[in-house]
Amino acid sequence: MERLQVLKGTFCSLDAFQKQLLIGSAVAAGGILAYMVQKRRQVKSIPLGEGWWGAGEKPLSEDDQIYPFKVQTSDEEIEDLHERIDRTRYADPLEDSCFQYGFNSTHLKKVVSYWRHTFDWKKQVEVLNKYPHFKTKIEGLDVHFIHVRPPHRDNQKVLPLMLVHGWPGSFYEFYRILPLLTENQDGVVFEVICPSIPGYAFSEASHKQGFNSLAAARIFLTLMERLGFSQFYLQGGDWGSLITTNMSQMKPQCVKGLHLNMCTSNKGFKVMLSLIVGPYLPFLVGLSREDVRRLFPFFEKNVWEILKESGYLHIQATKPDTAGCGANDSPVGLAAYILEKFSTWTDIRNRDLEDGGLERKFSLDDLLTNVMIYWTTGSIVSSMRFYKENFKGNPDNRVNAKTGIFVPTGLAAFPNELLHCPKSWAQIRYRNIQSYNYMPRGGHFAAFEEPQLLANDFVQFVKKVEKF
Repeated sequence: MERLQVLKGTFCSLDAFQKQLLIGSAVAAGGILAYMVQKRRQVKSIPLGEGWWGAGEKPLSEDDQIYPFKVQTSDEEIEDLHERIDRTRYADPLEDSCFQYGFNSTHLKKVVSYWRHTFDWKKQVEVLNKYPHFKTKIEGLDVHFIHVRPPHRDNQKVLPLMLVHGWPGSFYEFYRILPLLTENQDGVVFEVICPSIPGYAFSEASHKQGFNSLAAARIFLTLMERLGFSQFYLQGGDWGSLITTNMSQMKPQCVKGLHLNMCTSNKGFKVMLSLIVGPYLPFLVGLSREDVRRLFPFFEKNVWEILKESGYLHIQATKPDTAGCGANDSPVGLAAYILEKFSTWTDIRNRDLEDGGLERKFSLDDLLTNVMIYWTTGSIVSSMRFYKENFKGNPDNRVNAKTGIFVPTGLAAFPNELLHCPKSWAQIRYRNIQSYNYMPRGGHFAAFEEPQLLANDFVQFVKKVEKF
């Protein structure tokens, strides 16, 4: 009250000109502040761009029809696989090394023995064909996708949804969550499209340099338009989180909501201040106790651990053809390279286990089916090239890195994800966060590891957006 009286007295002592000047300055400052807030909230988009990734010159017209596709195999394909497995030469592991040096070869022999003598690829092909597969030509490439309609549509609101995978996963990651999304969830049900990123699985790889997340985003927007969807939801992790984010930036008017189980936003003064103050006074910088537990000690969890787990990224982002050469020819080499990620990225503590904890969250049939998708399509090298194309220049200089995301956004923060992004950091880029939840368990491959948890979080996010 005393301060208020002093200010009041000071104002009254001013002459008329000084009062007008002070009032005018206050109004101007308020106007500038309002303009800055409005400008921050203003929906921005990034250019769609254009591209042609097929072989040779772009033709005058392109077939835009959608064709059914079926996964197939043959005795010859399986015999070739078995012959290559039988010729594998293993290196002996170090004593008591578990998975600290990569995929332990003692356990690898057990996995490969199951693959060679028990795993039934023909049966798994039938599992893959449980859902309808299709292909369509976009920007010169045959784009593969599965399209799953809900079995019961009566008196239900059916919402279109695209799920986008990452590396070293595939569309098969979503086979566990699909039944949960296409069945009634408190009056909400989804019609789901799961595409394969070009260069992955049954989607044709680019024949030209430069195919990055922006190109994939544009192709997937074309796919949704071709399927007749003017508005839809998106969900993704790993590369899928970047691609769906780019889709939301290109056509925000088409994206009803964006849900991610992985996001990064670790630049700027706000983040730096959080790292300095956060361990001691987290509430001052927008961090929760759970954020503190997941982030700190920061160097150990976010620098040292990432250095130990990002060697693959450096070689794939620089020399992908070299990185994938051996795995493209050796099924056991391919399996070791891929499955080691399903061990460590599920929980880094799995490095201390003799079996890598592989079967704690997954069955060998599911893991080997994903490996077989890479093996039979010969797509490991082209999948690695996606890293090269996205890291050719400084990612922070790309137009998408300089543009916010304004569509309604939901974030599911799984505790064993490689990098934790607090809500306060995510808000730097994602300007309309409707839902942010700390998940009780799970890691990088959320849809594959914890389909029920991810489905529940996604449904509650959609219900908020739809105002159920």
